[in-house]
Amino acid sequence: MAQNRELPLMCKLLQNTGHVLWDRRAFFGICAAGAVAGVAWLYGEFLPEESDIAPPGPPKMVSVVDFSDSGEREGIRTVPQILKSDREWRRHLTYTSFAITRKGGTELPYTGTYWALHDKGLYRCICCGTALFSADTKFDSGTGWPSFWAPIAEENISTSEDHTLKTPRIAVSCRRCNAHLGHVFTDGPEPTGLRYCLNSASLNFVKSSQKTVV
Repeated sequence: MAQNRELPLMCKLLQNTGHVLWDRRAFFGICAAGAVAGVAWLYGEFLPEESDIAPPGPPKMVSVVDFSDSGEREGIRTVPQILKSDREWRRHLTYTSFAITRKGGTELPYTGTYWALHDKGLYRCICCGTALFSADTKFDSGTGWPSFWAPIAEENISTSEDHTLKTPRIAVSCRRCNAHLGHVFTDGPEPTGLRYCLNSASLNFVKSSQKTVV
């Protein structure tokens, strides 16, 4: 008889437990659906319909400094800026890199590939391969984005005013292809006092091939 009296209680407990599990599943399901919708909205804002029309030419001539993968300066050369349509860029860029470099997006902090990377080497433009920053000027800014106190060559980047937020910022771009890289702030370390806050998805890291001499 004792066992029979316990059966309704056990059934009730199982029923309640199932209800709790269902609530949790529903909660996480709703959260997941909301996250997917948020991402879709975010990329929808940054990625309007991709155009087949390239920016109007002729391309402007710019001077950039070439560097070997070991970081050696190889001289200045004058080249035409790269002008491509959205669809041309999308052929060799990931969705995230395209959204950032061609549409001015920003990756979430602590999510990029390079924010905590400490290897020696060069950071090149993901779009055109121009050398932009060296690991020698990289520092931990505590922001969750790769940060540098100077570019590898001033000739290889360009800056412009960015008024997309209420507080004006200075945007940083690749001079050769005008890829959006990030922003520069005046709260960096010496000797420049600058913080170039960049998106990992706009960069391609090339590890130094130099060997340490013992």
